[in-house]
Formats: sequence, C-alpha cells, structure tokens
Amino acid sequence: MLEIGREERRALAARGLFVPVPWDRKGRMGPTRQGTRNGSWRRSSHGLWVPSGVERSPEQRILEAAMVLPGHGGVTGWAALRWMRAAWFDGLGPNGIERPVWLVTAGDHIRPQPGIAVSAERLALSDLMTFGGLRLTLAVRSVWFEMRYARDARAAAVVLSMAAYSDLVSVDELADYAYEHPAWTGAPQCRAGAAMAYENCWSPMEVETANVWHVDAELPHLRCNRPLFDLSGRHLGTPDLFDPVAGLVIEYEGEIHLDKARRASDVRREELFRRHGLNYMAVVGADLADKWSLVERMQSTRRRSPFTPCADRAWTDELPASWTPTHTVALRRQLSDDQRARLLGYRLSA
Repeated sequence: MLEIGREERRALAARGLFVPVPWDRKGRMGPTRQGTRNGSWRRSSHGLWVPSGVERSPEQRILEAAMVLPGHGGVTGWAALRWMRAAWFDGLGPNGIERPVWLVTAGDHIRPQPGIAVSAERLALSDLMTFGGLRLTLAVRSVWFEMRYARDARAAAVVLSMAAYSDLVSVDELADYAYEHPAWTGAPQCRAGAAMAYENCWSPMEVETANVWHVDAELPHLRCNRPLFDLSGRHLGTPDLFDPVAGLVIEYEGEIHLDKARRASDVRREELFRRHGLNYMAVVGADLADKWSLVERMQSTRRRSPFTPCADRAWTDELPASWTPTHTVALRRQLSDDQRARLLGYRLSA
C-alpha cells in the first residue's frame, strides 16, 4: 500500500481530499467494523475506507486508486495528468461515464477492483516521479500511454494538444519519447496523433476543428490562437484558428458563447475583424457531428475569403516589440510566475 506522510496528508486535506484508511478496532484512525456496515463509510478499495460523505471527485478517485500501488508502480494516463493539474482531463468518456484510473505496475499483481485498471507494461524507475504525495509516471509517459490507448489517432491528438495546453509536454518531447519506444502497443496511433497535435489550441474542440480543416477538407495548416493587429499595432483579437493566406478567422463557439454578454462581445469582435478585411466563420458542436457538411462549408468559405496581398492588408500578424509571444510550450515555460498570471490567467481558467 502507498505510504503518504503526515505533511502530505495535511496538504491533501487542505484540497478537500481524504486519504483512505483501514478499519480500526478502536475507531481512532479509521472505521470500526460496525462503521463499515452501517453506511457511514464506503469501501474505496480492498481493505481501505473513506467516509461515505466524501465527494468522489476526479482527484479523490485518483487518490483512492493510488493507495493500492505496489512498491514499483505509478498512476498513469489521464489520471496522472489530472493530478499534475492539467486542464481538460476530467476522467469521463464521451458518454459521460467515469473512466477507470490506470495504474502501471510492471507485472506486480493487484486484485481487480472497481474503478481501477492495471497495466503490466514494462516500467523503468526513470519513468516514475512523485507529485503531490502520489507516485505517477512522468508527464511524457502518461501522455504516451493515453495516446496509445485512445479511441483513434484524432483522439490521441487531442490528448497531446491538451497536455501541451498545460505545458506538461511539448509535441517534440512526445515525438522523441515515441521514437525511443517504437514497438509498444499503440505506437503507430501515437505517432499519427502527434502529427495532428497543436501546442496552442485552448480546447479539445479547437483541435478537432483544426483537424477537420486540415485532414478532411485538405486545406493548409491553421495558426492557433495567434494575435492579430491593425497597422498601428492595436490588438484586434486572438482568433481560435486563422488562415493567414486566405485572411479567414475561424472561431469555435461552445456553450459559453450563448451567454448574452459574451454573444454581444462576439458580434463586436466579428465586426472588427470584417472591418479590417478579414473573413469570419463560426463553428459549433453540431458542425463537428456532421463532419462532411462542415468540410463543404470550410472549403466554400475559404474560396470566398479575400486572399488580400500583404501590401494591401489592413491587418498584420507580426507581433509588436512590446508583445510577449506565448504560442509554444517552450515560450510559455520561459515565462516568470508573474508573467504567467498576467498573460495566461484567462486561458488557464478555460
């Protein structure tokens, strides 16, 4: 069983998490036998318990699963990334059903338990780390695992893109790791997903939209969340996706855009782009569900775009000297804590 120190337990408790405990005959450190039978405690794993009122948040589920790790093993996949504070990894499948927490144990036996899945794949000591009191596989190994067992290459691309969003792994770092492990299960899918990943998409739907554009519509690669300016250097906006040749802004509009204030802001933003000679296209969730209709709309919208020569443009994507670029993992890692809070605060709360 994983051992968690006193200070780490306090830190976990401050996050609203409860470290599972075995039953205790005297009821001091854990439930008595009676307490395990009367519904006041629930079993978290074999031999361990938590109070029944403890919320089964993703973090609590991860903590409960990690408690059964053997001496050589770690939490991996989505759960490790979530524990490392990555956004967008909520532990739910497309149907909203909870996914299991994956543990990699290098063959050490763990009895089957609800909510926990075990991988017996090889595991080097160098692939393990301790973070927030738990043993995890490194970020790159966790992303690599999640990509190899994703639904398909596109889903794998979303995994890598969202890990890059939280600056845990760059596309090059994942590609290097995959190159060093070419024969593992799912390796071809992982490599295909890496080729479709983006380091500056801010949501899974942006990644999917970009890949419909490039893979299905067979159109040139888009720039993701790159700022646009007028010729005096005033910031016009930072579109989700942008085709600089055609002069086409593409925005993915999720549920947040239904808010009245946000919708009014979107309309003003669209008008500002159009006044500066840019075409504009909005994509919603229903569009992604009808992929081939979206492909046709993307192709026709691009054909109608201005394709304005550089000398005649009223906009530019060249950064003013005062602008700090943040469009790659490497650039974001160079930021100070103050810069991250100032430049990325709105983005990290997405």
